[in-house]
Amino acid sequence: MPEGDAVYRAAKRLRRALDGRVLTRSDFRVPRHATADLRGRAVLGTVSRGKHLLTRVEGGLTIHTHLRMDGAWRVVPADRPAPRGDVVRLILANAEWQAVGTKLGVVDLLRGDREDRVVGHLGPDLLGPDWDAAAAVRNLRGVSETTIGEALLDQRNLAGIGTIWRAETLFLARLSPWRMVGSMSADELENLVTLAHRLMEASKDAPAPVTTGDARPGRAFYVYGRARRSCRRCGNPVSVGELGPQPYERLIFWCRSCQGD
Repeated sequence: MPEGDAVYRAAKRLRRALDGRVLTRSDFRVPRHATADLRGRAVLGTVSRGKHLLTRVEGGLTIHTHLRMDGAWRVVPADRPAPRGDVVRLILANAEWQAVGTKLGVVDLLRGDREDRVVGHLGPDLLGPDWDAAAAVRNLRGVSETTIGEALLDQRNLAGIGTIWRAETLFLARLSPWRMVGSMSADELENLVTLAHRLMEASKDAPAPVTTGDARPGRAFYVYGRARRSCRRCGNPVSVGELGPQPYERLIFWCRSCQGD
């Protein structure tokens, strides 16, 4: 699933193509909004909120999209033939550009004053202008009986982290994914969320996520996707497992030597 930095980059692409321009096409290819027509309305802006995208248009409306596992937004010139096939969920176009949303997990159209209904449950956004580390720590302390690996993926605690940034942040902090939140001090939690914020901030304007400083294929990460390969810090094999309640387990990569069990 695309994480907060990837969604941030998608929002930036949409802003460049759509902001301040009048829509000449709005093609909702989902049953609920198949008859919606936003032609003639200007796009006011797109913002990311954790892993969610909110595209605001004239008339007090907001298009809410979520990429889920396989979704993507692609921006192409307006004169290019529109894609065909059932993978296309939404097309927004103006005289210059068309934005094509494929395999989007969520496509919704709602009143702008009801945005809280779709993003109000989220914790502080790691890439938002109102990022609040203290609030994120308070949220984590409220789930003391949860492993830190699970708590970081719960978007109600802090928004934007997925399996990549969970694995890399915990490795750099030398914390086991299975450590209980209640066993961690306030300083440990503050250092952890501050580290996650710093890593994602560094990635949001980069072509792709990198934590090692080496963007070459196979070298970008310390532990993520490196099961049974040598840990870059200690040389022992990187471990892989599943963490979280069924049926929502997610892969976790970690080094038993550097982070513990």
